[in-house]
Amino acid sequence: MKLMRSLSLALAIGAGMVPMTSQAWWNADFKQRTKVTLNTTAQGVETKEALSGVVVPVRLHSGNFDFLGAKPDGSDLRVVAADDKTPLKFWVERFDSGNELAVLWVQVPTVTPGTDKNNIYVYAGDEKAAAEPHAPEIYDGSMLAAFSMSGTTPEATDVSGQIKSAQPIVRENNGLIGAAAKLDGTQAITFSDAKLKADPTGPYSVSLWIKPEAAEGTLIKQGPLSLALSGGKVVGQLGSVKAEGGTLPVNAWAHVALTVGAGKITVYVNGAQAAQADLAGTEAIQGPMQIGEGVKGLVDEVEVASTVRSADWIKLASAAQSADAKLVASVTQTADAADQDGGGDPGYFGILIKNLTPDAWVVISILAVMFAIAAWVMASKAMLVGRSDRDNQKFLKRFREARDVMAVGDVAFKHSTLARLYSAGLRELTKRDVGKEGSTALSGASIDAVKAAIDADLVRENHTLNAKMVLLTIAISGGPFLGLLGTVVGVMITFAAIAAAGDVNVNAIAPGIAAALLATVAGLGVAIPALFGYNYLASRIKNISADMQIFVDEFVTRVAETYGAR
Repeated sequence: MKLMRSLSLALAIGAGMVPMTSQAWWNADFKQRTKVTLNTTAQGVETKEALSGVVVPVRLHSGNFDFLGAKPDGSDLRVVAADDKTPLKFWVERFDSGNELAVLWVQVPTVTPGTDKNNIYVYAGDEKAAAEPHAPEIYDGSMLAAFSMSGTTPEATDVSGQIKSAQPIVRENNGLIGAAAKLDGTQAITFSDAKLKADPTGPYSVSLWIKPEAAEGTLIKQGPLSLALSGGKVVGQLGSVKAEGGTLPVNAWAHVALTVGAGKITVYVNGAQAAQADLAGTEAIQGPMQIGEGVKGLVDEVEVASTVRSADWIKLASAAQSADAKLVASVTQTADAADQDGGGDPGYFGILIKNLTPDAWVVISILAVMFAIAAWVMASKAMLVGRSDRDNQKFLKRFREARDVMAVGDVAFKHSTLARLYSAGLRELTKRDVGKEGSTALSGASIDAVKAAIDADLVRENHTLNAKMVLLTIAISGGPFLGLLGTVVGVMITFAAIAAAGDVNVNAIAPGIAAALLATVAGLGVAIPALFGYNYLASRIKNISADMQIFVDEFVTRVAETYGAR
């Protein structure tokens, strides 16, 4: 019973580890939501100023979104502010329910510095919901153009649909965020629009994501303004003024930005200021904008603004758009079926269970059966050895108090193994008329025969005590191996899915791998209690077996002493 109480306590503690918080729910018709948090503390991406109107990409994947619970085309997606009341503007760059990957661009009203409470909620799961209209106005008024490189048109198109590249582009479907444009090193991507211009002193900001195959070429060129690679260094130039600094690695995604204004030209690499120089230009920034002249590689998310983006703005944009999840954390939440006004946080174990692959479920189901069998064996054996030990002690006391081995009295010890051995011996003595008037003394051969009969029952009693113990050894040795099998196969499937989808975001990889490891945890969860239970029970059974051996010797000795030939 102590063992059963310990198992119950362990299960209760495990259940208590899963948080069961309740929060408001924007609309009862939507059955799920993904909570997205922008962490602007030192543990995330620290910012110093409050930012408004920032547009960030929200990546949805199997680890933070239930694609099976949403409409196949994502038309039931809705985004709500931190107050869980205010709908936010957004547009969907990608929604691939087959590969369980999606990208939404969301306008965040305010990003407060130094907090991990900058939350937004992505809702889904309403079959009746109609698709939200495309919302190009999600960007602030200073954004002149934002080219995501995705789309169905041959050309690269601004999110507003009003500015297109002068030539078709070749797309790489699995870019940094969504699709990316391929640069062949010979032809640049050109955008010609009167909106893309600025005075010689600005204000003006341009940024892009680039994955070059070599450390040379011009990333952006527009009139006197250029942003280039020279020997791996980033060089921003306006007329005769140069700002050079920051190293750009090849075959790796990097965020590069340049701002013109406040008497300075400033270059940023991966969200950090890399170089700055004083302005001295007199020629206006205007004319066609060329992207990737002499550069071979991939380019994604080109943004042009008629303002000087602050250092915090560029830092936040770089962190939000990158595949690094240090800034952005997300978790799936579901509406409670009994109370649609609240939603429960599934906790870490809920996320792991949700991301289990079918093979992991099979392994964990087998392990659950093994655990149930092992628990049943441990509980039943614990009761058996406990009752046997108690009745043995009572019987042994009566046996030793009796003067005549044949006169121990009524054997009423149902669970005593010693009493059953005594009954076996008494049966053999009764066959030989021992204790009756006129009976002859037992010969040595007769005593040996009595002992042999008792020893046979001793073997059978040992078999009964050890019956089903092999099930515990199977759980001890087989549980971890089954769990390891589930983990290995789960990791293989996770990486295969990532390879097929082309998304290397850590948020897409981590839940699958963590869920796969749950199979190993389950295997250990079966083996460890079984190991403790087996050692405890084996020790108790060994003591009972020793008591039986001693009793047999004691019984036979007393019989020989009392009824043996002299």
